[in-house]
Amino acid sequence: MLKKHRLIRLVTAAAVLVLGASTLSSTAEAATTLKVGATKTPHSIILNHVKPQLKKEGVNLKVTVFQDYSLIDKALVNKDLDVTYFAHKPYLDQEIEKNGYKISDIGAVHLEPIGAYSKTTKNLKNVKDGSTILVSNNRPDYGRVLQILKDAKLITIKSGTKLTDADFNDIASNPKHLKFKYNYDPKLMPELYKNNEGAVIFINANFAVQAGLNPKKDAIALEKSSSPYANILEVRKGDENKPAVKKLKKALLSKSTQKWIGQHFKGAVLPVK
Repeated sequence: MLKKHRLIRLVTAAAVLVLGASTLSSTAEAATTLKVGATKTPHSIILNHVKPQLKKEGVNLKVTVFQDYSLIDKALVNKDLDVTYFAHKPYLDQEIEKNGYKISDIGAVHLEPIGAYSKTTKNLKNVKDGSTILVSNNRPDYGRVLQILKDAKLITIKSGTKLTDADFNDIASNPKHLKFKYNYDPKLMPELYKNNEGAVIFINANFAVQAGLNPKKDAIALEKSSSPYANILEVRKGDENKPAVKKLKKALLSKSTQKWIGQHFKGAVLPVK
């Protein structure tokens, strides 16, 4: 009889273990893995901030960090990623026009204000006649740069020019005879600034922060928060309403996350809400 009771207990315990393993397996299968491509700062930092929240909602966020902008949308189109979070709408429009990508913008999350940096002047308005201005080769940023220069009354822009399509050929007047060079990789701009290779260097906020600069404190001029260049979430066309995608968007645009973005980056990254 004793042996019989022991056998029953062993069978029961085994059944519990099997049931437990089955439950864990079902839970794991129920969770959705969402692969997101992003640049390191601030995108991956913001994504990692919402990762615990999404895990509670059954979404395992897998973040892949890229250094090269041009590879991210390519990975999305090739289905190596489910979402990208790294660029603004004018950049996406350029990629779609150039490569025919079938990608949708599903909403803006934050603005990384592009800034002007200088080791020779503390105010953009006071830049010397004939100074050289260095800008990256990221064409969608040209309008942002031109707007900052216009606000500083250093240039005027041709009437009827659309900011998001503008380039340096759209300058109507340049009374200080500023010289523009714009053939540099965006991630190299902080190095050009450190080496004092131009009177003014324009640097995207993510690369500025990675280089130890604080755009709010170190820039001599900064893009306004009303800029149309907020960073967006991108998905392949047809994936806009996938449950995991909608959960990611909701988490990033929540009041708590948007407040955290403003506080954590101390004004160097601006929430859209």
